[in-house]
Amino acid sequence: MSSQASETVFVGNKPVMNYVLACLTLFQNGAKEVSIKARGRAISRAVDVAEILSNRYMPDVTVKKIRIDTEEVKDTQSSRMTNVSSMEIRLSA
Repeated sequence: MSSQASETVFVGNKPVMNYVLACLTLFQNGAKEVSIKARGRAISRAVDVAEILSNRYMPDVTVKKIRIDTEEVKDTQSSRMTNVSSMEIRLSA
């Protein structure tokens, strides 16, 4: 896979195993690296995905890089800008 966007899993409110299976599928289809991205309350779920994947399903996967950041997002109700934490976990096979 050459496109970085296709090697990215965006974590939201679905069950953790959905995201673990998405990462497994990317690795099995030949991806050398997979990026797990999350914002706000989904950050803990993204960490769970990385831990389950590396401890239970693919022990050879390592965490290559962790990036934490703050993004400004426009609140849809109040139309004000709010800060939201974000995290990217880069896994390498």
